[in-house]
Amino acid sequence: MSYKDSMIVQTPDWVKHAVFYQIFPDRFAQAAIPRKKLLSSDRWEQWDLPPSLQGYKGGNLWGVIEQLDYLQDLGINAIYFTPIFQSASNHRYHTHDYYQIDPILGGNPAFEEMLKAAHQRNIKVVLDGVFNHASRGFFQFHDILENGPHSPWLDWFKIEGWPLSAYDGSKPANYVGWIGNRALPQFNHDNPQVREFIMEVAEYWVDFGIDGWRLDVPFEVKTPGFWKEFRERVKAVNPEAYIVGEVWGDSREWLDGTQFDGVMNYLFAGPTIAFTAGDRVKMELVEGPSYSPYPPLFAKEYGEKIKALLDLYPWDIQLTQLNLLDSHDTARLITIAGGDKVTVQLATLLLFTFPGAPSIYYGDEVGLEGQLDPDSRRAFPMKESWHQDVLDYHKKLIAIRHQYQALRIGSYKILYAEGIVYGFARCLENEEVMVWVNSGTEPAHIHCTVTDLKTCPNRLIYGEGKISWKPEDEHTELEVYIPPRQGIIVANF
Repeated sequence: MSYKDSMIVQTPDWVKHAVFYQIFPDRFAQAAIPRKKLLSSDRWEQWDLPPSLQGYKGGNLWGVIEQLDYLQDLGINAIYFTPIFQSASNHRYHTHDYYQIDPILGGNPAFEEMLKAAHQRNIKVVLDGVFNHASRGFFQFHDILENGPHSPWLDWFKIEGWPLSAYDGSKPANYVGWIGNRALPQFNHDNPQVREFIMEVAEYWVDFGIDGWRLDVPFEVKTPGFWKEFRERVKAVNPEAYIVGEVWGDSREWLDGTQFDGVMNYLFAGPTIAFTAGDRVKMELVEGPSYSPYPPLFAKEYGEKIKALLDLYPWDIQLTQLNLLDSHDTARLITIAGGDKVTVQLATLLLFTFPGAPSIYYGDEVGLEGQLDPDSRRAFPMKESWHQDVLDYHKKLIAIRHQYQALRIGSYKILYAEGIVYGFARCLENEEVMVWVNSGTEPAHIHCTVTDLKTCPNRLIYGEGKISWKPEDEHTELEVYIPPRQGIIVANF
């Protein structure tokens, strides 16, 4: 037994059965009837026009409430919100007040109403915790700007000299900002007061009723033991709270059972896009973000990367990874693939049949396009612009995942990985589900030997293809036919 397998890891059980929906609040939905005059501002950018870097579309939490039935019908049972705390930016990663929901979104009353409405539908809610840095409008930093070296909050940040220059780029900032951005002063996490402040914020909202935290750039926090204490404090309030970090690469440092329950699984996204999109990938859209969905992968190489990924962390961690194909930090997959809808369908099939919690970036399920930020943060399209076929297969794949427990917590066995055809099985006791993907432009006719399945799944529940079995003395011969660029799911009942 390896050290990895011998580790005792406890993760939230509900995450293993969750289908997440990532919402960028300013762009998802406006309330049909604004609850406050403030929210009927004529300063909002026109909803259906391309977004700007700094403008607001005016989406709010009351709009989210009105769309909960849509999400429930889609099969969603968990929402991850990008930041919703008071801020002076449309993405709200510039936090002003960690205890106040942004008034543009409806403030604390709207959030309380939304949280209650979501929980009534058995939909969990995870918030974005931006705890590496604050903003120039954060009270303690603003006090430093007003009072200089006389401020009692100096040690909350990394002040390097005087005078501070928070806005004039021609002068040194004289304080540490995240990646040099003076709009994002970085916390001094070695200060016990800062540490306690962040812990109390985390506890407060979990006690308020949220179901977990997604942690922004947690790898930037270097203070020893910080995230271990964070886990202990959060889990003491709610042992089933989900803690997921934004870490793009090998995350063993944080997934040791004492810190995070999972990470945003870009190590799944990169190879999956490389396999399904191949040479269709628009390189100018993927060379910046750190998940490398290139060069094109054949099935054997894809299988090797998937096996390496599944060998990386304890199994209970694998089952609570947050799996995704794109996000607010990447271009959307449909645009990366040059508009090729089949790429997205094949990748989505792999997403919903992989161990861990699948996450849909809002609008992907209706074919919303988008290049890199800010274009990847377009407003959710009007119904007349939806791609109904894309919505239909999303609904079907979500329903299949909910129906078959093996797809959620079953083992993962690679059956075939040659050329452009990849096949695997998810197995749980007597429930066995096979998934086959032909990413090539020619039909695939596969003969292979299967030795490690208890049954012979032959019920086609998704896609078009043919399956036949021929039992031999000590093994079973499987014949599979898959049309060009098709994916199929086959179950044993």
